[in-house]
Amino acid sequence: MRSVSPRGLARGFGVGALLSAATVDLAYAAGQDAGAWPTAVVLLVGGAAVLWPADRRPAWLTPQVRTVVPAVVSGLCTLATVEYPEALFGPGELSILLCLFFIAVRHCPRGSVVACGVLVGGAVLALPVRALRSEPDTMQGFMLIALVLIGLTAGFAAYLRSMDYRRTVAVSETRRSERLAIAADLHDFVAHHVTGILVQSQVARMMAESRQDELDPVLAGIERAATEALASMRRTVGVLRDAGTAPADRRPVGDLAGIADLTEGFAGPLQKVALLRDPTVHDDLPHEVQAAAFRVVQEALTNVRRHAGDATQVTVRLRHDEGRLEVSVTDDGRGGSRLPDAAHGGGFGLVGLKERVTALGGDLHAGPRGGYGWEVRAVFPT
Repeated sequence: MRSVSPRGLARGFGVGALLSAATVDLAYAAGQDAGAWPTAVVLLVGGAAVLWPADRRPAWLTPQVRTVVPAVVSGLCTLATVEYPEALFGPGELSILLCLFFIAVRHCPRGSVVACGVLVGGAVLALPVRALRSEPDTMQGFMLIALVLIGLTAGFAAYLRSMDYRRTVAVSETRRSERLAIAADLHDFVAHHVTGILVQSQVARMMAESRQDELDPVLAGIERAATEALASMRRTVGVLRDAGTAPADRRPVGDLAGIADLTEGFAGPLQKVALLRDPTVHDDLPHEVQAAAFRVVQEALTNVRRHAGDATQVTVRLRHDEGRLEVSVTDDGRGGSRLPDAAHGGGFGLVGLKERVTALGGDLHAGPRGGYGWEVRAVFPT
């Protein structure tokens, strides 16, 4: 048996109360000289505008149409009962018009919200005039009550409209910042793969003259790096171009398991990579920590290719102790690099990496080791 949500209960209660109030209106109108048909028309048009299900609402039934048409019909009903001084109004029409006033203030576009609100508010204020025009003092009292109800409804609707606007702005800013972060990721992935292509191409040129029998693995590595670079760009650009509200699942974010593939793809004929992962490092660590650890290893390996082309041994170490994950990448290079100056990067990779690490409450250290070599070490709270 399907359970009923509190929102569904509230909606059902509201519909029931509105229909009960409309029944009271029809009972009042049946005993009047003007008959029940003007009131019935107003209740039918206004009730349809209020209660029409949103998922079945046609495109032409905009908030402007939903509010203006019933207000005009109510005004015509007031004019039609001018000849009948005892044309009473009941709670049904008042409730429907207040609901429509709420819709006008909250949902009508900015350019038409004032006009729609004034029309519906005028229809509400015309109800006491319809029934009590022969008693000015009583009519003014009821109009004052109507003004209070209009003010309360307008205030509540305006508050909810402002909350909707704030939420829309917050969602838009979140999506914008996320896309900016994805655009920054594009540099990380493509720079890593393209640098690998460049290094392995240089190795292939050297091996083509003297070690042709060992050339095939190098060419396979170039092909793999180029394929991964194109795939990363395709996924990232696809996310950036996606303007929908559905959550994108194509963002190329790595994790601890991806570090193994990263180090395996980095190894080449001239550089060996060792991944030392302690048994205490589990795959159930927070996803944002795993993604940041992957970025640390990726940026460090990319910098080895750029700035330490003479390194022969690179060690990646993962250790988890006392609620902290430590990620370190060390090499034995002496600063020799055969890459062109244009391929060395702009020097902002570690800066962005430090921002990413510190945003998670971690700490990043990058500097020379004792003697020679370089070390990048990051510590994350888990």
